[in-house]
Amino acid sequence: MPFRLLTRPSLHMLLAIVFGTLLGVFSPGLAVEMKPLSDGFILIIGWLMPLMMFLLVVSGVSGLQAGQRGLPGRLVAYFVLMTLLSLLLGCVMAVLMQPGAGHAPGMTGLASAWTVPTLTGLPSSADFSWRASASTLFLALKQNPILPVMIAAVLTGALMAKTRSLRSVEALRGTAETIVKGLFSGMRLILRFAPVAAFGAIAFAIGRFGLASALPLIKFVAVMYLACGAFIVLVFMPIARASGLSLWSLLRYLKDELLLVTFTGSSVAALPGLIEKMQALGCDRQLTRLVLTTGYTFNLSGSDIYLIVAVLFLAQLSGVHLTGTELLTLLLISLVTSLGSTSMAGSAFITLIATLHLLQAVPLEGAGLLLGVERLMKCRVLTNVLGNCVACLAIARWQQGPAFQPDPAADSLNAGHR
Repeated sequence: MPFRLLTRPSLHMLLAIVFGTLLGVFSPGLAVEMKPLSDGFILIIGWLMPLMMFLLVVSGVSGLQAGQRGLPGRLVAYFVLMTLLSLLLGCVMAVLMQPGAGHAPGMTGLASAWTVPTLTGLPSSADFSWRASASTLFLALKQNPILPVMIAAVLTGALMAKTRSLRSVEALRGTAETIVKGLFSGMRLILRFAPVAAFGAIAFAIGRFGLASALPLIKFVAVMYLACGAFIVLVFMPIARASGLSLWSLLRYLKDELLLVTFTGSSVAALPGLIEKMQALGCDRQLTRLVLTTGYTFNLSGSDIYLIVAVLFLAQLSGVHLTGTELLTLLLISLVTSLGSTSMAGSAFITLIATLHLLQAVPLEGAGLLLGVERLMKCRVLTNVLGNCVACLAIARWQQGPAFQPDPAADSLNAGHR
């Protein structure tokens, strides 16, 4: 048992945070030299990001065209609505609660601590207007490789869906899935070094700006949990009730899978059990598989909340003020980059880097600070999983109408265990 405890990634991350903090407090000079550990980690992820995002979006879009008549369109409409609501709620919470504000004066130097890539011709904050907002997106598309890759992926996925009956297309999809599995394996290997990167980021932040730099991270975690909780209550609860089942009954029904996700940090591990239980609850077999699998890429409300809160947190921490139009631009960019999110560990962090790179207003490498609290983001993955289960109920009710009546009685809910 002690040996298994020593191999837990959460313990590794905790030790990295503790040692990084101690080094920053007792040896600030040496701690500042640890910055390349975080920078290198982000650089390696950046190399893998375009190919990974392309393949994941292609796989998700091509899969959306299968299933019952009218189902793909309803899935797209529901997923887009959930993405918009989660981004808006996260934006409101971050603006109101200001997790990155009120920091030590030296922390405003965070923006100058890293080299920030720029888009030539990007309008300044003072020049922002509705036309400038559209110009910003156009410049990002023209000069940055990430957004064109995702647009190409959407078009490729749609084309493959139209021609899926061809044997060559099926072979191509199989090859893409094989490459994705290989990239996932490589990413899991890279993520083993996340504690090293977190150690470097925390040591540098505290060594450069003092122990007070850890306070904004605590505030960031608190805002994330509050935002996810608010989204569950304000959005998931009424949707579940309108679908014929109370959210509390659904939580009790899925308690084993939610506990598995909480302690492993992997939503994928719970997928088989979730499929079986949602089917036992009355959701159509094909609908359940399509909604849950595509939802793991296109319906990640927790990751969307994390994305927008993290960007605004880093902006506040760096002393960057975003105007109303810039916030709208951020929402539009996040709506696009969220297409590249998946339930894979580290995916939300990858999407955050892509968003910062497109926004061109917040230090890109400043995201390394968030590695120190990545393992605390249980609220994010739980919101993702619960959101997809609620989506199954909502789409099933939308498809079947009043005929879909999940029974909230205890004996019916326990049917998934038999």
